[in-house]
Amino acid sequence: MWGDEVEYMLVHFDDNKKQARLLLTAEPILLILLEEEKKYPLEHQTTWRPEYAAYMIEGTPGRPYGHRMAHFNMVEANMRLRREQVMKLLVQSYPGASALSLTSFPRLGCPDFTFPPSKPTPNEGVSRSIFFPDDATFGGHPRFKTLTRNIRERRGEKPAINIPVFRDVSTVQPFVEDYTVLGDDGASKAAAKPDHIYMDCMGFGMGCCCLQMTFQACNIEEARMLYDQLTTLCPIMLALSAASPIHRGHLADTDCRWNVIAASVDDRTKEERGLEPLKENRFVISKSRYDSIDSYLSPCNEKYNDLHLVYDKDIYEKLISEGIDHLLALHISHLFIRDPISLFSEKIDQDDAVDTDHFENLQSTNWQTMRFKPPPPNTDIGWRVEFRPTEVQLTDFENAAYVVFLVLLTRVILSFRLNFVIPISKVDENMKTAQKRDAVLNEKFCFKKDIMTCDTPKTAESFCCNCTKSIAKEGCSEELLGCDMFTVDEIINGKDGVFPGLVPLIEQYLKSIDDCDVDTSCTISQYLSLIKSRASGQLMTTAHWIRNFVTTHADYKKDSVVSDSINYDLIRKCDDITYGRTECPELLIKYNTKSQDNIPVAMAKNDAHLASMAAKQVAPAGLVSATGDCQVHSGH
Repeated sequence: MWGDEVEYMLVHFDDNKKQARLLLTAEPILLILLEEEKKYPLEHQTTWRPEYAAYMIEGTPGRPYGHRMAHFNMVEANMRLRREQVMKLLVQSYPGASALSLTSFPRLGCPDFTFPPSKPTPNEGVSRSIFFPDDATFGGHPRFKTLTRNIRERRGEKPAINIPVFRDVSTVQPFVEDYTVLGDDGASKAAAKPDHIYMDCMGFGMGCCCLQMTFQACNIEEARMLYDQLTTLCPIMLALSAASPIHRGHLADTDCRWNVIAASVDDRTKEERGLEPLKENRFVISKSRYDSIDSYLSPCNEKYNDLHLVYDKDIYEKLISEGIDHLLALHISHLFIRDPISLFSEKIDQDDAVDTDHFENLQSTNWQTMRFKPPPPNTDIGWRVEFRPTEVQLTDFENAAYVVFLVLLTRVILSFRLNFVIPISKVDENMKTAQKRDAVLNEKFCFKKDIMTCDTPKTAESFCCNCTKSIAKEGCSEELLGCDMFTVDEIINGKDGVFPGLVPLIEQYLKSIDDCDVDTSCTISQYLSLIKSRASGQLMTTAHWIRNFVTTHADYKKDSVVSDSINYDLIRKCDDITYGRTECPELLIKYNTKSQDNIPVAMAKNDAHLASMAAKQVAPAGLVSATGDCQVHSGH
């Protein structure tokens, strides 16, 4: 089984003043949406949860999608339903408001970016930000403001986010801002780097939106394997979905949110950052708690773990003594180098033998590109992996396309027994590359070209096999054999005689199955067309389109500044594209998918029959999970 999570921003338009602001009404909207879930606990088609900011909500399908190909045809329809549900409430209570799937709001942190207006409080409150008011953090649950305060206090200072500014012909050089008028006591001036966009709290990162996918595997081995294989794809999907080239009202020289979030929740002390000798702390830690993963989990991929892994040796020894294998023990003990950064008094005293809240408290605040999720106790939910780097897109069509592409890719990996794993240090390098401006067009990524394994079926060899074989190069490690440098276009669409391409692999997989109905096939074809066109540069990434909109706007002064008027026109244009009021041929293909709310009735009846048989523990052979191997019965 599998599912997606889409995060939305609530935006208020004032067409008379030509202003677009973030609407701080997530809590009352969410309360109404949650009432529907409580009223129909077994029948609700959508599920809603709070997110970090008071202008954000998160929506997921009401239940996980299943193993059938027809489930791919439900994704877009469900995303459309989610947006409609939010819009219905906004229209009733907040005229002039809209629900948009924006990765980052261009003027987040600029004066009066919220509606109603709210002022930062640099000398009090949880964030002490000179830009971001505490009122913009969701107040309906104590978790978010607690995290904000504790990250700042544990670090010993405010987070320091510095993103390189895009240098246009009239951009001030050096680009240095005066923060005294905002109440800076000197700390922000010291933390800000020249020629960088400076931000100073958790809200700038966690106030961004994203698109995430979760997969349930049939067992722990499959989950570990998927975790490893999808890790290599994280930078590629980040570059392909790039959608955030503006921060705090300035064009950045990057296209993605990732480094912004990593710095926004970086609670490491100066000792842990290696700036001072260790005295009060135990470890020097190389990354923020929001970053790329540091080790693979499958034994066959251990040789690719070429980073120095810091871990809690006591935790490791305890796990080993209890029968946990080496790589999984390393993974868990690596999580425990971090302190918990939120803990509620009513949950301190628990029986860890029957409750995993203490572990999840730590696990859920290690925000990495991939998350390995053990089964919760006393449920029939299985082993899951979560894919976290993708930036959210403007339309339901685009978001569905990215989700379906990745889920299909998991089926290709498992069905054809392919191996995309590269040295994990190269994944880190790829993550940095992915965030560069126009990385899809201009950059190359380390990627596996020899993807077949000894288990690859003969039927797959003809289109997986490369025309060139791995040849040892001087100074080339064994782990880098079979790898090469590729553009995103070559990774997605293929390179003649060298690499088949991810989309062609998916297309070959689709030819090998016989349960794909015509409507689903039509929908998937359009999704793959979008992915291919974005990768080739035929269509712009969202980041490229946004940057182009700003730099060609009549009010733009070629100074990297995104003014209030430009922001209004940009967000209004995004709204028009999202709701189909205007076409955008440079960003989207013409599409007319056949997405439906449910799978065909005959399939649903058959699945119900199979589920009934499985409940009686007489499940017939041949059932497959979302990833292709064995049937799982619930959980997301």
